[in-house]
Amino acid sequence: MANPWRGDVALVIDGQTQVMRLTLGALAELETVMVSDSLMAMVQRFESSNFTSNDVLALLRAGLRGGRCDVSDEALLHAEIEGGPLAAARAAAELLARAFTVPQP
Repeated sequence: MANPWRGDVALVIDGQTQVMRLTLGALAELETVMVSDSLMAMVQRFESSNFTSNDVLALLRAGLRGGRCDVSDEALLHAEIEGGPLAAARAAAELLARAFTVPQP
């Protein structure tokens, strides 16, 4: 079960609910693969809806690793995500938001 206080975000991938999280290690990995200068630049891209599909995939990959989910990068590229690309983008944005804000009760 996803715990927003811990930064968890749930996403159904190939029929299985995966609980993702951006840990400090996942954020560090994300920084190395990002095209942005910083994580804040990526946050701004999501806030202004200027993100790319590569941004979404990078965030989902980092979140899956941070959540210790058993979904490979290759499997993610071909996965069926419940709700499609829009749900994937929402989950990626939510991962970023939960990494840098405290959820509202």
